[in-house]
Amino acid sequence: MLIPVNIESRFDDVTALWSPKVIGRVNDQYVKIARLQGEFVWHAHEDEDELFLVVRGSMRIQLEDGEVTLRPGEFVVVPRGVRHNPVAAEECWVMLIETVTTKHTGDVTTGRTRSIEEQLGEAPTRPAESA
Repeated sequence: MLIPVNIESRFDDVTALWSPKVIGRVNDQYVKIARLQGEFVWHAHEDEDELFLVVRGSMRIQLEDGEVTLRPGEFVVVPRGVRHNPVAAEECWVMLIETVTTKHTGDVTTGRTRSIEEQLGEAPTRPAESA
């Protein structure tokens, strides 16, 4: 039996900033949600595109050649290999769609990097550290 997922209610399970949680899977893509606030880290995903959809609040994605601002109901796909840095002045709720091979912080590792086991809820989530 198929069971609908209420995206907004799933944010109750997300307690740490910058710590995505997997809430679904479509073929080789994870559907993730995350709470963001502040500045993340410049990074790129060499082999994967990444979709950001704002559920609540607003955010900017800094790019090497400018930036894009997203508001509720808007999304953008960051193409593979494009360096980007998510920024949210106030708390922002986002849904991400990423290939299952996508590393959280792409080509860099920081104290905010979360393993796929943490994102799947198979390992305890650590508090987010400053970038």
